Amino acid sequence: MTSAGTAPEPLLRRARFADLTPFEVYALCRLRVDVFVVEQTCPYPELDGRDAEPETEHLWFEQAGQVLSTVRVLHDGATRAIGRVATAEAARGRGLAGRLIEAALAGYGDGPLTLGAQAHLEHWYARFGFRRSGPGYVEDGIPHVPMRRDPA
Repeated sequence: MTSAGTAPEPLLRRARFADLTPFEVYALCRLRVDVFVVEQTCPYPELDGRDAEPETEHLWFEQAGQVLSTVRVLHDGATRAIGRVATAEAARGRGLAGRLIEAALAGYGDGPLTLGAQAHLEHWYARFGFRRSGPGYVEDGIPHVPMRRDPA
């Protein structure tokens, strides 16, 4: 707690897989499983092999040793792809996911970025300059839309 009695600001972290500690890997995966598999009742292969690719970067906010929100940025040849955007239920409403998207844009926004958005979040991603780039599709029972952001 700070002297004013409030919790300290969450810490923005970023690392490639090889630089993550086992505890960080566990915490990142645990949050994603809690959100995507348990909360959204969507059994799917969360561990898809892309986390450990040398070019993949993980960004997350943590506070008091807990991961509050996370995204990963993948290298997809000519583009980068943002994915696995997740925020712990108790940390929602604080703007953490948006701040992670902004951090990803600051690091990779000089080239095209893509993502597969859950359809109900299309307008949220549009705030960051992403636009629908094709027809909607269903992935693991959840409607999605492909989106792309080109550099300004």
